[in-house]
Amino acid sequence: MLKIYHNPRCSKSRQGLEILEQSGKDFEIIKYLEDIPSKKELTSVIELLGITPEQLVRKNEAIWKENYRGKQLSDEEIINAMIQHPKLIERPIVVDGKKAVIGRPPETIKTIL
Repeated sequence: MLKIYHNPRCSKSRQGLEILEQSGKDFEIIKYLEDIPSKKELTSVIELLGITPEQLVRKNEAIWKENYRGKQLSDEEIINAMIQHPKLIERPIVVDGKKAVIGRPPETIKTIL
């Protein structure tokens, strides 16, 4: 089943959700700011995306700029930062079994449907 890591306050995330709704496919909504992914789950999503943890970080967030920018961080430290501050996780992310995409732009989600 499809999963969308969703932030209802984000316009791109809402657009991504709309694309999923229009697809007619079943999917699960994970409001990751409330239901924070575990380290294992986040690591798995990063692997499915085929990116580094740092590539999943929203670098314009104040939390990143104030606490992490310019520091040499290991992948594990970056993942821990995203778990501690889930607002740092790029959104939306759509996962379908063994593949995943970041919905930026939201139309990218169509490649996984």
